[in-house]
Amino acid sequence: MNLYKKVKHVLEERHLWEVFTYLFFGGLTTLVNIAVHFLCLDLFRWHYIVATIVSWTVSVLFAFVTNKIWVFQSKSTSIMAWWSEFARFIFYRLLSLAMDVGCMYLLIEVFAMSNLFAKIFTQILVVLANYIFSKFLIFQKNDHKTELKN
Repeated sequence: MNLYKKVKHVLEERHLWEVFTYLFFGGLTTLVNIAVHFLCLDLFRWHYIVATIVSWTVSVLFAFVTNKIWVFQSKSTSIMAWWSEFARFIFYRLLSLAMDVGCMYLLIEVFAMSNLFAKIFTQILVVLANYIFSKFLIFQKNDHKTELKN
């Protein structure tokens, strides 16, 4: 635990702790997505499209919880504020999903890029977009927003 505190302190001094936790939980989110996807395929024998939708949904819910609690440490002061944050999170994740699909199509079909390079490039854009969405449009500090009390 002492090593954890030292690493956290060094990263906080350099204003990198939030980025580190975002990437750490993003990696865990990816693992959740893959695990649920193959669980759906292998255990339940679902079609890959259904497995993809289910795994995306579970991983987005996992990402919401981890981003809210540990990455951006957002504390909703009302039910309405919580739902508002959740709705924005889902909206921007759907937007990044559309970006992902659109970029993949553009890079593969129009620019004839290989699937691997297109996916790597697209995922870098999606991770950056999701971080920006989360930091500036979803998990805003409570003192910067007005909330309805419930």
